[in-house]
Amino acid sequence: MIHAGNAITVQMLEDGIAEFRFDLQGESVNKFNRATIEDFKAAIDAVSAADIQGLIVTSGKSTFIVGADITEFGDNFAQGEQAIVDWAMPVHEIFNSFEDLDIPKVAAINGMALGGGFEMCLVCDYRVMSEQAQVGLPEIKLGIFPGFGGTVRLSRLIGIDNAVEWMAMANPKKPAAALKDGAVDAVVAADKLKDAAIDLVKQAIHGRLDWQNKRQEKLDPVRLSPIEQMMAFNSSKGMVLAKANPAQYPAPKLLLDSLQAGASLHRDDALKAEAEGFAKAAVTPQAGALIGLFLNDQVVKKTSKKYEQGAHPVNQAAVLGAGIMGGGIAYQAASKGTPIIMKDIGNPQLALGMSEANKLLTKQVERKKMKPAQMGETLARIRPTLSYDEFKEVDIVIEAVTENPKVKGIVLKETESKVRDNTIIASNTSTISITRLAENLERPENFVGMHFFNPVHMMPLVEVIRGEKTSAEAIATTVVLAQKMGKTPIVVNDCPGFLVNRVLFPYFGAFDLLLKDGADFQQIDKVMEKFGWPMGPAYLMDVVGIDTGVHGAEVMAEGFPDRMKPDYKGSIQVMYENNRLGQKNDVGFYKYELDRKGKKAKVVDPTAYELVASVATAEKREFDAQEIIDRMMLAFCNETVRCLEDNIVATPAEADMAMIMGVGFPPFRGGPCRYIDQTGVAEYVALCNKYAHLGKAYEAPEMLREMAANNKKFYG
Repeated sequence: MIHAGNAITVQMLEDGIAEFRFDLQGESVNKFNRATIEDFKAAIDAVSAADIQGLIVTSGKSTFIVGADITEFGDNFAQGEQAIVDWAMPVHEIFNSFEDLDIPKVAAINGMALGGGFEMCLVCDYRVMSEQAQVGLPEIKLGIFPGFGGTVRLSRLIGIDNAVEWMAMANPKKPAAALKDGAVDAVVAADKLKDAAIDLVKQAIHGRLDWQNKRQEKLDPVRLSPIEQMMAFNSSKGMVLAKANPAQYPAPKLLLDSLQAGASLHRDDALKAEAEGFAKAAVTPQAGALIGLFLNDQVVKKTSKKYEQGAHPVNQAAVLGAGIMGGGIAYQAASKGTPIIMKDIGNPQLALGMSEANKLLTKQVERKKMKPAQMGETLARIRPTLSYDEFKEVDIVIEAVTENPKVKGIVLKETESKVRDNTIIASNTSTISITRLAENLERPENFVGMHFFNPVHMMPLVEVIRGEKTSAEAIATTVVLAQKMGKTPIVVNDCPGFLVNRVLFPYFGAFDLLLKDGADFQQIDKVMEKFGWPMGPAYLMDVVGIDTGVHGAEVMAEGFPDRMKPDYKGSIQVMYENNRLGQKNDVGFYKYELDRKGKKAKVVDPTAYELVASVATAEKREFDAQEIIDRMMLAFCNETVRCLEDNIVATPAEADMAMIMGVGFPPFRGGPCRYIDQTGVAEYVALCNKYAHLGKAYEAPEMLREMAANNKKFYG
C-alpha cells in the first residue's frame, strides 16, 4: 500500500500502474470536504515518492465524486472575497500538483461526477466513462460557478462555446453527449471500466498516446485568436444573458467575465482569475440564498425519509373526482407506477379525467420522454369507474371533489363506508380544515389532508395535513405515497388554508389594499415580477381564478378575522361580482385573447380600471417601487413567521421550501425566512413598525421581535 488515508488509498496494480482510489470513510458518497482535500495532498506526496509509471483514478462508492461539501461553504464564504480567494488558491495548488505528476493519469468515472468531482476528472490526462455515469458542472444552480479549475480546463478541452453551455445550463451530461463534446475520451460498459482505464494508461506509458501534449493543452491559453475569442464570448453572452437576468442571477455573467479574463492566460494565472471571479459570485446574496435552498432541500428530504418506517404499503390507490385535478392526480400516480381507480358520478366527468391524463402522456411521447408502449402501460394503470365496487382493495383514497365543505362531507362519509377499516382517506382540499372535515367520520385517525397544487404534473409540492385525530400511520403513508408520485411532501398541522394558502391570502390582501390606496395593478405586477415572482398578483389572481380567490378569502377571513377580514370592499370582490373570473372566462384584471400561437395572452382592459376605481378611496397614482415591495412582502413574510409561531410548520427550512415550490417565491431570494435574514431581522421589524398603521397583517410577529432583540436569525 502506497497510501492509506481516510478518503484516499493508493496501491500498485500491475506493470508500474497504481490505483488512486477515492473512498471517504463514514460517508455514503465521495465529496471534497476539508478531510478529503488534506488526504488528497498527502496521497499526491506519496505518489511522488513512489516508483509509479501511471495512475488510474477510481471510486469505492457507487458515485465517483459528487462535488465539494456544500455544508462547508457557509463558513468559508462568510469571510469575504479575499478570504475566499485565499481559501481557493491552495486547493488549486493541490489539484495542479496532481495534474503536474510526470506520469499519465486516467479517471475511471463509474457514476455521478459533478462539480468538484468532475473537476477532479479534468486534472487527469484522460477520462473513461461508464455507460451508467453522468458528468457535469452544476454550480450555477447554487449562485456560484466551478471553482476547482473547471472554467479553465473545460474551456481548453472542449472550446469556449461548449464550456459555457455546460456550465451555464448546469445540466448533467450523459455519456454520449460528453463523448461527442470531447469532455471524455471513451465510454465503456460498467464491468469494463477499470480494464479500459488500465489499457489507456498502458498505451500512454508505451508511447502510443501523446499524453504530455494532452496535458499541455490544459496548461496553455485557449487556442483561439483574439478575434475568435471575442466572437465566441459575444455569442455566449447573448445566449446566457437572454436567459439569466444578472440582477437576479449574477453568477452566469461573473462566469463569463472569469472565463474571458483567463482565456489568454496560462493555467496558473487563469486559475487566479477563476478564484477572483468565484469569490465575487460567492459573496452575493443570491449565492447565499441558493446554497441555503439546496441545504433546505436536503433537510426536507431527510425529514420525509423518516416517515418510511411507519407507512403501510400502497399497492392500489383511488381518486374521487375526475376533473382536471383528479385526472392530474391519476396521471401522476400511474406514471410513477401506482395503479389508481378514478371514480366520478357520470361518464362525461370520467371522460374529462381520462382526457387530461391522455393529454399529459401524449405530450411526454411527443417530447420523446416516453415511448408509446409506456404510455399505454401507464393509461392501463388508471381504471375509470362509476361505482365503489373495487374500493375494498384500495389502500388510500384521494378525494378531489369540489371545494365545498358540505359536498366533501357527504362524499367522505360515503367513501368511508365502502373501504376497509385501515384504508387511508386523504382530502385534496386547499383551504378547509381537516379537523372540521373529519367530524362526521367514524375513523378520523385514518383521515389526512393531501393538498396537490395545480397543475399537478408541474408543481412539486404536496402539503400533507395533520388533523387533530390523524394517526402517525396515516401521515407516514401519505408522505411515502407523495414521494413515490415524484412529489416533495411537507407535513403541516391543521388550520384554515394550512401553510401555503394561509400565507398567500395576506399577500392578496396587501394587493387589494394597495389598489384601494390608488396603486395601478399593472405597476404592482411589473414591480413584483422584477422582484422575482413568476407573475404579479393581479395576473396570478386571474390564473388562479377570481371565484376561487374569493372563496378562499372567505374561509381565511373566518379563520383569521383580525388580519384577513377587510372592513372594505376590495377590487378582487368587485371583479367577482361583475363575473370577471380571470382566465376561466377571459376577463379579470386583464382581458385574455388568443395570440398567434393560439395561447391566451393578457391585454389591458379599461373596464378593469373602472371597476378598481369604483372601490378605491384615493386617486390613482404611481407608487415608489420599494413601497410596493415592502407592503406586499411584509404581509407574506409575517404570515409565514406566524405559521412557525403556531407550529403549523416545523422549521424555517420547510416553510421556505413550501413557498418556493408551492407559489413560486423567487428562488434566488431563498424563501421568506431567508429574505428576512438577508434584510436583517432588526431592519425588517423596523419596516413592520413603519407600516403597522395599515393593519394587523403588517405588525411584526412576536417571534421576530424577540429575534431582533437577541440578535438572532433563522439561519446561521
